[in-house]
Amino acid sequence: MKSIAALQAVVTATRFDGEPTNGELDAIETEMPLILAELDLLDAEVWMLDRPATTLDERRIRRARNRVLDERRDLTNRAGLTQSGGAA
Repeated sequence: MKSIAALQAVVTATRFDGEPTNGELDAIETEMPLILAELDLLDAEVWMLDRPATTLDERRIRRARNRVLDERRDLTNRAGLTQSGGAA
């Protein structure tokens, strides 16, 4: 069995200041439309947990799922444009 005690100093050597980096903030900002669409879908699903689904509820869920899919597609397409050398 290999000991990792010698590697522990490397793992804990850098302090974590608790703040996100600029790159992480940019990634969150880029993904924010998808995050909001997923929250809308979650809200619609939670709304229907304790009651029978009506036609209006089913329509709300369907629209929320379609919005999530649209945002995922848009995010993927944007990521494909920023990468170089990929097969997009």
